[in-house]
Amino acid sequence: MTRILDRADLASLKRNSWQVTDGPQRAPHRAMFHAMGLTDDELQRPMIGIANTFNDVTPCNISLSRLTKKVKEGVRMGGGTPFEFGSIAVSDAIAMGHQGMKASLVSREVIADSIELMARAECFDGLVTLAGCDKSLPGSMMAMARMNIPSIFIYGGTILPGNHHLRPVTIQDVFEAVGSHSTGGMSDDDLKLMELGACPGEGSCGGLFTANTMSSVAEAMGISLPGTAAIPAVDARKDATSLQSGVALINLMQENILPRDIMTRKAFENAITVVMAMGGSTNAVLHLLAIAYEAGVELSIDDFDNISSRTPHIADMKPVGRYVMADLDRIGGVGFVMKRLLDAGLLHGDTMTVSGKTLAENLANVREIPNQDIIRPLDNPLKPTGGIVILRGNLAPEGSALKIPASNRKLHEGPAVVFNSEEDTFEAIMRRQIKANDVVVIRYEGPKGGPGMREMLAVTAALVGQGLGDSVALITDGRFSGATHGMTLGHIAPEAAVGGPIAAVQNGDIITIDVNKRELNVNLTEENMRDRMANWMPPVLPSGALGKYARLATSASEGAVTKA
Repeated sequence: MTRILDRADLASLKRNSWQVTDGPQRAPHRAMFHAMGLTDDELQRPMIGIANTFNDVTPCNISLSRLTKKVKEGVRMGGGTPFEFGSIAVSDAIAMGHQGMKASLVSREVIADSIELMARAECFDGLVTLAGCDKSLPGSMMAMARMNIPSIFIYGGTILPGNHHLRPVTIQDVFEAVGSHSTGGMSDDDLKLMELGACPGEGSCGGLFTANTMSSVAEAMGISLPGTAAIPAVDARKDATSLQSGVALINLMQENILPRDIMTRKAFENAITVVMAMGGSTNAVLHLLAIAYEAGVELSIDDFDNISSRTPHIADMKPVGRYVMADLDRIGGVGFVMKRLLDAGLLHGDTMTVSGKTLAENLANVREIPNQDIIRPLDNPLKPTGGIVILRGNLAPEGSALKIPASNRKLHEGPAVVFNSEEDTFEAIMRRQIKANDVVVIRYEGPKGGPGMREMLAVTAALVGQGLGDSVALITDGRFSGATHGMTLGHIAPEAAVGGPIAAVQNGDIITIDVNKRELNVNLTEENMRDRMANWMPPVLPSGALGKYARLATSASEGAVTKA
C-alpha cells in the first residue's frame, strides 16, 4: 500500500531535479519554470518526464496525446510535477514497400537517443514513455534501460479489426490483397472496399504483429502495468490505466525500483517465452537484443532458439492464426497467456514489475476462461515448440530468424532468384517471374546495406496473394513485418554489405532451408565463395541520418544497435 507523501517525502525523491531547482544559483532556472506557470511548490516536487511519441502520421499513435493528459493527471495525484515532451515515430505501414522504410529501424535509435537527451538535460527524476507504432515501443524501452531512472512504459493500444464482406480483416489482408489483385483474383472495386474497411480507427495494427508483440513483451518483462498490453486504443480502460501508471511511477520512485531492477536476465527470458508461446514477430529478436544491450544484460540469438525449443505455441493469433489482439483482450489479455505458462513452470514468477509486485503476484487472480479457443492448453498446443527459430549455416554463420510457417513446412530446397533491392523483387513478383519452389534472395537490405534493414511485407504479402506462400521461400539480410508469414528468413548475418556469404549467391544456386536441423545453406564451397567475392566492393554509404546509422550499426545478430 502506497503511503501518502508529505512535502519532505516528495522533496527527497528529487534525486536529479534538485540540480535545476535548488539554491540561489538556480534562480535563473526557476525563472524559466515560472514563465510556464509553475509554482514554488511544484518545483519542490519530483519532476517526471513524459515522452510522448504522438503524431498524426499514423493511427497507431494518434491516441497518445489523450493518454498523456491522463498520465499527467496521475503524476500530479501521486505528488509529482509532469513535463511532457515529444519524440518521433515512423509509420511502418505507410513507410512499407519503398525507400521510406529505410528510416524505420533508424528511428528506433533516434527515439532512444532523443528520450535520453531530454531526460539528461532536464534532470528528470522519473520517466513515463508512451508509444504506439513499431519502433517507438523498443526505442522507448531502450531509453528506459539506458537512463535507469524510475520508469513506466504505456502502450497506445491495438486497433479493432476491420471488416470486408462480413469478415474481420487487418492491414495484413490489404497487403495480401495487392498480390491477389495482380493475378486477377480481386477486382479494383473489391480492393477499394478492402482498403476502406481494414482500419476502422485509432490503434496499432491488430494482429500479433510487431507493435502488439512488443506490448506483450513490455507486460511480460514487467515494465508496464499488468493487464494493459491487449487493451484496444479506443477503450476507456486505456485512459484509466494511463492515469494509474502516473500514480504508480511515484510509488516506484518511493521504493527506488529502477528499470534494471526489473529488466533482469530472468525478465528477458520471460519476454522471449511469451513471444514464442504467442507466435510473435521476428522483430522481437532484434528489439530484445537491443534492449538487453542497453540494460547491460547478456543475451544472444541462441537464447531465442533454446527457449523456443521448450515453449509450446499456444496462441491462435494472426498472422498465422485466426484472432487479433482485441480478441485476446476479451479473454484476459496477455496475463491469461502468462498464467498458463507460469503454472507450467515456464516463467520466472519472482521477477519484479512496475506494479511493485512480482510477476507471480500480478497473475495470482487471473482465472481460466471457459469455452474459448484463442489460447490452447499446453498439452494440446498449436505446435509443440515456439513460433520463431534461429538457423545458421554457410549462408548465415551468425544466424538468421524464421517464424515457422502456418503450413509447418520444415524443409525447402530450390534455386536462388537473386535481387539486390526490395523494389526489384516486387517488380519481378508483379510480372509473375517467381515460380513455385524458388528461393527468393533479397540482399543489401541489412542494417548497413539498406541502410536501415527494411521490412519486406509488400514483397511477402504479394507472394501470398499470388498463391505462392506455401511453395516459395524468401531469404534476406533485411527484416520482415510482424504481419509476414510463410517460409521467410530474415536477419541473415553477416549481411551482404559487409561481404557476408549472401553476397556471393547467384541465380540458380541451390539453397536448402532445414528447420529441424536449424540450417540455412547454399551448395557452394568456401573456395567457390572466395572466388566469387574476389572482386567484390562494398556499397557506397549515403550521407545524413541513414549514413550515420550505417557507419555505427552492429550486425542483426547483435540487435542492429549503434555503437561508436
